[in-house]
Amino acid sequence: MKKKKNILLGPVITIVILTFVIMILSAVFSFLNIEGEVTKVSNKSLETSVVSVNNIFSKEGLQFFLSSPVETLKNFKPLVLLIISLMAVSIGKASGLLKALFTPLKRLKPSVVTFLTLFLGIISSFLGEYGFILVIPLVAVIYQYLGRNSMLGILTAFIGISMGYGAGLVFNYDDYQLGLLTKAAATIDIDKNYVFNSWNNTYAMAASTFILAIVGTIIIENILKPKIKEGVKEKDKLKISKKGLLYSNIAFIILIALAIYEIIPGLPFSGLLLDSSKTDYVAKLLGDKAPFQDAFVFIYLIIMMICSGIYGKISKNIKNTNDFSVGLSKEFDNLGYLFILLFFSALMISILNYTNISTVISSWLISFMGNLEFTGLPLIITLFLVVVIISILIPDTITKWRLSSPILVPLFMKANITPDFTQFIFKAADSVGKGLTPFFVYYIIMLAFLEKYSSKENNKITVFGTLKTIRSTVLIFLIVWLLIVIGWFIMSLPLGPDMKTTL
Repeated sequence: MKKKKNILLGPVITIVILTFVIMILSAVFSFLNIEGEVTKVSNKSLETSVVSVNNIFSKEGLQFFLSSPVETLKNFKPLVLLIISLMAVSIGKASGLLKALFTPLKRLKPSVVTFLTLFLGIISSFLGEYGFILVIPLVAVIYQYLGRNSMLGILTAFIGISMGYGAGLVFNYDDYQLGLLTKAAATIDIDKNYVFNSWNNTYAMAASTFILAIVGTIIIENILKPKIKEGVKEKDKLKISKKGLLYSNIAFIILIALAIYEIIPGLPFSGLLLDSSKTDYVAKLLGDKAPFQDAFVFIYLIIMMICSGIYGKISKNIKNTNDFSVGLSKEFDNLGYLFILLFFSALMISILNYTNISTVISSWLISFMGNLEFTGLPLIITLFLVVVIISILIPDTITKWRLSSPILVPLFMKANITPDFTQFIFKAADSVGKGLTPFFVYYIIMLAFLEKYSSKENNKITVFGTLKTIRSTVLIFLIVWLLIVIGWFIMSLPLGPDMKTTL
């Protein structure tokens, strides 16, 4: 008997099929008049509104479908940020600077490299989703110089950033925004005097960072690593120059000092990158209108161009301006596929958002939580699992909390659980959900990098094939996060300065 061949659907076809399924569901849900109720905080009161599913096959829906691709891609921020990040990594690689910096790390044990990669991914949560843009391309190159499989590095970096999104050594702007929503929900009718402080979860976040990095290293080395087949190996003849490294490091220190000076308020000619209209420093630095928010990746590029230019010139890896110019595009080789994936992914996500399917389904789950009558650990575990499911449909952290906090925060306060701990549970579950969904644009970006570094004969990169590869790893991270949350609650450990898990 002939063996049946497994049908492997490429990522583009998978995304197209998922898009078509969303479109069909929008027509069915709309025909059946399926709706959801969304509660929001407005003018210091709770307002509930009905949300219905928009049929993509209606006149308005078809107009959106045909006209949205250009507008969606034009305003697709991850694409622009990724191009800038790739130019920075490209010139660093072409000049030999990255080789000089990271080749000495070959002496490290593989497990130490895995730990450092996970740790870097987790602490990059300070930059929000920028971490995916900056860390994944850089780690792929670093793993090459360490003689390790770049595909393993890409997956490790993605897992570290996504699974560690709720951790980190310091809070980020997402934490600040979540806190504002938490405060609004808590003060509506439960506790008018409740005050949220961005430092309220810092002890739990810092401890989770090290727990996830240590346990994650064991998981990846023993479970994920054996699943990754051989990837592309690249050799170069770039020279290593100690003198070049010295001068480029001096330039790096000077440039970093200048950048830091411009994010310190109150000094002469400082604060260029801050939003002076805000009062909280984190909002000044990372707010929606803060110059630093959009300037960070460009500053990264400028620093890499200057330091790489100095190193390349001294080491003679860059002989002229043409070498420098071409060097900026080195990492774009074999990445044309990325732009195809991003186009179809952006279209799929825009259609999902237009139809309101994810919002309606999420509203059902939130309403289910709101009707629960039990407390303590059962309530905490249920919230964790519900948020993981919602995150598959709505990866964006702030959007989810805006939908759920008006219901969940008062519910948990009535169960004697602090709003701060409720937010921590939410962030932990949100982290897990990000690593399990094809509707997360950075998952699609990760697929493109896997394709770039894969050996085409031995590896077939697919949407659900990659999910299957990392599924057991992510599920163990889910258990680890859940144990952290449960342990913190049972032992009544402080979440941050003077902040408890219970009221």
